Amino acid sequence: MRFAVDTGGTFTDLLVEDAAGMLHMFKAPTTPADPIRGVIDALQVAATGLGRSLQSLLADGETFIYGTTHAINAIITGNTARTAFLTTEGHPDVLVLREGGRAEPFNYTVPYPEPYIPRSLTWEVPGRLRPDGSEFAPFDEAACRRVIREMKTREVQAVAVCLLWSIVNPAHELRVASLLEDALPGVPYTLSHQLNPTLREYRRASSACIDASLKPMMAAYMAGLTERLRGAGFAGRVLVVTSQGGVMDAADIAQAPIHLINSGPSMAPVSGRRFAALDEGSDTAVITDTGGTTYDVSLVRRGRIPWSRETWIGQPFRGHMTGFPSVDVRSIGAGGGSIAWIDDGGMLHVGPNSAGAVPGPVCYGQGGSRPTVTDAALVLGYVDPAFFLGGSMQLDTAAAEAAIARDVAGPLGVTLDEAAAAVITVATENMVQAILDITVNQGIDPRDAVLVGGGGAAGLNSVQIARRLETPRLVIPEVGAALSAAGALMSDLTAQFHATLFTRSADFAYARVNAVLDALEQKASAFIAGPGRGSLEQTVTFWAEARYPEQVWELEVKLPSARFAGPDDVAALVEAFHATHEDVFAIRDANAGIEIVGWSVSVACRIHDEAGGTLAASASGGIAEGARMAYFPGHGRMPANLRRFETIAAGEKIAGPAIIESSFTTVVVNPGAVAERRPSGSLSIDPGRGGMA
Repeated sequence: MRFAVDTGGTFTDLLVEDAAGMLHMFKAPTTPADPIRGVIDALQVAATGLGRSLQSLLADGETFIYGTTHAINAIITGNTARTAFLTTEGHPDVLVLREGGRAEPFNYTVPYPEPYIPRSLTWEVPGRLRPDGSEFAPFDEAACRRVIREMKTREVQAVAVCLLWSIVNPAHELRVASLLEDALPGVPYTLSHQLNPTLREYRRASSACIDASLKPMMAAYMAGLTERLRGAGFAGRVLVVTSQGGVMDAADIAQAPIHLINSGPSMAPVSGRRFAALDEGSDTAVITDTGGTTYDVSLVRRGRIPWSRETWIGQPFRGHMTGFPSVDVRSIGAGGGSIAWIDDGGMLHVGPNSAGAVPGPVCYGQGGSRPTVTDAALVLGYVDPAFFLGGSMQLDTAAAEAAIARDVAGPLGVTLDEAAAAVITVATENMVQAILDITVNQGIDPRDAVLVGGGGAAGLNSVQIARRLETPRLVIPEVGAALSAAGALMSDLTAQFHATLFTRSADFAYARVNAVLDALEQKASAFIAGPGRGSLEQTVTFWAEARYPEQVWELEVKLPSARFAGPDDVAALVEAFHATHEDVFAIRDANAGIEIVGWSVSVACRIHDEAGGTLAASASGGIAEGARMAYFPGHGRMPANLRRFETIAAGEKIAGPAIIESSFTTVVVNPGAVAERRPSGSLSIDPGRGGMA
């Protein structure tokens, strides 16, 4: 038995895979003050739903996979450790100057952002290496000891170390580590050359600082998660979702918590890719995950989930770059709990502020007073107030109507239905723009992609989104309400190792490059023999970071061969780079050579049989089917065919207007759209071309 949990801003999603490979889905409210409490609550809901005690359920578990936003939330709220930054003498401003970019170069009213670690906690140490690794100035051990004593008086809780050219020769950073262990025992530290051996100093420094600042908190959090699961009866393996779309052991990720920055959202494209291929035979898809707080958008392109090294916490150039690759996921403040409000000019907005789990939408009756997307959907008749979360939560329709009438309909001078529909329309437009930003910028036409809708609130307006994008097909997986948790069950145990070595295709350093690749393969083999021991299948892939001569940025290119025996192997790499460059930038320079600045190996260990993605038969009460009056823009109030998700037979088609309900989601099939149940359990919807109606 396996468990997969995704802790969102409003709900904690849980999928339980039983011994027969069937999936059971459960949800519980997230507890922001104690997220692990929400995890235990979700497990208790599962135990009750399966007719078992929590202890007996967990005792049968082999693997527990956890996705969390705890790390990113700590950074955003400033609840990280008091961290010191130690850098090479003369380079204290690397976190301030960054890479020189500005979002608005000529807007001088925007202040330059503060560094991740303030100058008051930044120290310099004498000693410097050259780009070839030779020593330009000796490391000043006495000065470093003085610096560490100052850190101690400042009561730092973690230390980040980034010295110039440590990626070529780590001797100075390793000596700093030894001194830190002697003088600050128990204080965690991060060495940049070990965490992120990239060529670019700011990215290396930033990643080291972010990682170090998270270590005290995330080490305690991972230990607390494991301990509380053990106390509840779980004796299996605890894995945590990473930003790279894989999983790592909880103990390992506590040593490199930067992997957790985009933990939860990185899993949606993993499962979205599978359903796009399984249900529509497509290798190009737009994956969306609509939660209570955010709307996450990601891509699958030619069967591959794009990664980004331009990962920012906050706005580009105004936030902080992680300097670490992660699945390219864009998030906006638009979800079921997004608050609708009118600005001073009389314009309706939806989000980015959210009612979250506490107090939640007005209709929850938990103290929320401002109308949300969920309230609007309830007013429009899309959501059954007596069947929310399978009937475990009763919604207050009258309270939702009063809030929308007061805060939206009244100020806009429209009817209640028109106001609620406007809230859905504005939220839809926000989501459409987020999709256009990520697709068009990467050369993908949404009209050529499958739209996969995930998250509990996805079904409310995904047909409208598909129509705006002119997407030919919309897929709502049966497990879509827990799309990220489903992705966790499908994910592999992964790791990536990097090395820096500059060479050119015209003067290729065969022996040195092959030596680097040998060392990387040894690390991959050690990972397979260690954390990956007993895995069902292992995949090792080599990559190069390459560019045309004098280009500023590199592209990651898969190596055609794992070693370079001669000119033919180099020529194959050059051609692979040309093809990648043309794919990304729509142009190639076929007569040019290339420069390679870095090498890496990625390793993936499959630790599970293929997850079926099929939900077990629902054990919920009677089937409420028939019709319900609902409001559709352009049509007004009209009866909508009401169906239960699990009762629709494979191949059966349902024409809109219809509302398809399960215990965890509601799918609105607008007039003119047609839904069909796939053998996998997914709903495949032809959105029609009825405008926004």
